[in-house]
Amino acid sequence: MSGDGLVVRLRAPFGRFSRDQTAGVADLSQRFGNGLLDLSARANLQIRGVSEADHGALIDGLAALGLVDSDPATEARRNIVMQPFWQEGDTDHRIAATLNAALTAPDAAQTPGKFGYAVDCGPLAHLRSISADIRIERVGDDLICRADGSETGARITAETAADTALELAAWFLASGGAPEGRGRMAAHLARGAELPRAFRQATRATGAAAPCAPGPTAQGMLVALEFGQVTAEIFASLAQIAPLRLTPWRMLLLEGAASAPDLTGLIHDAADPRLNIHVCTGAPGCPQALSQTRAVARTLAPHLAPGQPLHISGCAKGCAHPGPASLTLTATAPDRFDLIRDGRADDRPDARALSETMIKKALTNAP
Repeated sequence: MSGDGLVVRLRAPFGRFSRDQTAGVADLSQRFGNGLLDLSARANLQIRGVSEADHGALIDGLAALGLVDSDPATEARRNIVMQPFWQEGDTDHRIAATLNAALTAPDAAQTPGKFGYAVDCGPLAHLRSISADIRIERVGDDLICRADGSETGARITAETAADTALELAAWFLASGGAPEGRGRMAAHLARGAELPRAFRQATRATGAAAPCAPGPTAQGMLVALEFGQVTAEIFASLAQIAPLRLTPWRMLLLEGAASAPDLTGLIHDAADPRLNIHVCTGAPGCPQALSQTRAVARTLAPHLAPGQPLHISGCAKGCAHPGPASLTLTATAPDRFDLIRDGRADDRPDARALSETMIKKALTNAP
């Protein structure tokens, strides 16, 4: 439940919607939601503004599109994000298919709802900064399965990847990683849990994730969504162009497309300052938010220096960007924000209760 109604999350297999599924989701969002769709940092699509009375009809509609699991427990386990540049039958696709089938089996380990898997075995690493608990990734010519927070992993093949990942998930539960049904792998290791010997064999690859920006790719055209949100009307328009792949970077991949439409809310320019802003739903969509955030982000974007990152949070929780940012604005009242430099949304502010005009001046003087 959120401030504008229920939020219904879709975990599309392989992070992909066919044209019919895209059109169907757009229609259901308009009929049973408020016509707004969010793309999450784990490449899930969220239908906003659903009433409790309409929830059942929405789920029936999603089931008809093949986008609903058989039960909530299965849906909670099937939490896979894969790099979106896969091709049918390649290593990423085969591993994700096997892992998806294993996680939907009735005897699969019932991990916490936020516990997830990353499949990132292409020639370039794209998901190193994306939240996941078990990572299946490439190291040179080899593949490893690694616990998030560990520098080492188990050597695997495409055929053994899913079984090894589930073995690691079972260890996480058996070793007390989720004592009350909640928990994450990195935190479990930080508390001193020692991985099985098999997961201390191979050293992980180093370096930053390969950058992704709006524009053409070998698999189609990448287009960004303004602050990770799109209207159902625009989503329906995209259904007429190509199948969609969801990404964890607030971007959609128009599969096989050579160009992207110029529609409101879509970003085509990699230098657009809106791409550097992390912003939560804000008020009134989130009941905990003390101010609207997206409208503020839209107003402030032109005042950012080239490449300047900015985090705008409707409250001190900082959901849109849990880590530190060079500049963070935390709402303290309607249209009033504290400014934090090089910190998180709940850190001590450098300036308090700033209005929009005052923030613009502060951004002008930002390092």
